[in-house]
Amino acid sequence: MRFFVTGATGFIGSAVVRELLVAGHQVLGLARSDRAATALKEAGAEVHRGDLDDLDGLREAAAAADGVAHLAFIHDFSDFPAAAETDRRAITAMGEALAGSGRPFVVTSGTLTLAPGRTATEQDVAQNHTVPRRSEQAALAFVERGVRASVVRLPPSVHGEGDHGFVPRLIEIAREKGVSAHPGDGSNRWPAVHRLDAARLYRLALEAAPAGSRLHGIHEEGVAVRDIAEVIGRRLDLPVTSIPREAAAEHYGWLGAFITADGPASSALTRELTGWRPTQQGLLADLEEGHYFD
Repeated sequence: MRFFVTGATGFIGSAVVRELLVAGHQVLGLARSDRAATALKEAGAEVHRGDLDDLDGLREAAAAADGVAHLAFIHDFSDFPAAAETDRRAITAMGEALAGSGRPFVVTSGTLTLAPGRTATEQDVAQNHTVPRRSEQAALAFVERGVRASVVRLPPSVHGEGDHGFVPRLIEIAREKGVSAHPGDGSNRWPAVHRLDAARLYRLALEAAPAGSRLHGIHEEGVAVRDIAEVIGRRLDLPVTSIPREAAAEHYGWLGAFITADGPASSALTRELTGWRPTQQGLLADLEEGHYFD
């Protein structure tokens, strides 16, 4: 089958492209730049030039594909509502192109805000005001319009070589501050998954996830933030210290709202539904490999 992938040259999206190609599928990848287009060609994928604001282009690419995996997002925390609205419009445009076709449409969401303080499951629905909720609503609304739409929810840490997300930022902050800190006692938890395991789940979702599915790309249900800070401190030879939770915004900047969250999540229903089984190492073992600190 021929799938259109947005975010196709990103940290996770590039792994999804490779996963699909190895499985024998064809891939049409969204590329904003010459560099991205070259990377896609070298990987063996076709190229569709454009971005998330090019709604006509997104419709065209989706209409020409056997299904869509949407991983692109503008990670601009200075204007997150605008980024979320761009995402909603892009989802709507591609969904409209797939309407009535029965083709798969896999959209990316997150787990962290689903059920603070308890283990979130696939049956949990994000609160109405959250960005993940708006993305999920926009995608799953197309189930009634004849699209096999599903959602892959990812944890705050999708790890592996080339990661440029939350954990690398924690490492940067530790270097800048001279300490590896955790909020309070650091017992709050982040779920995690390796990018290669996440990529396999996207393939399984495209191939067979039932319409309306909410899938959790979760390997480890909850890694204590304190344990992450301890590995960072040991690898950088820095002291590990606690800071008051109310000082998180000052210490971590925009990451403060995330580092204090306690958001464990389960993937038990996803594994039962799709047969997905993570095989890569966990987050702390990945940190111990050293590539995060090169």
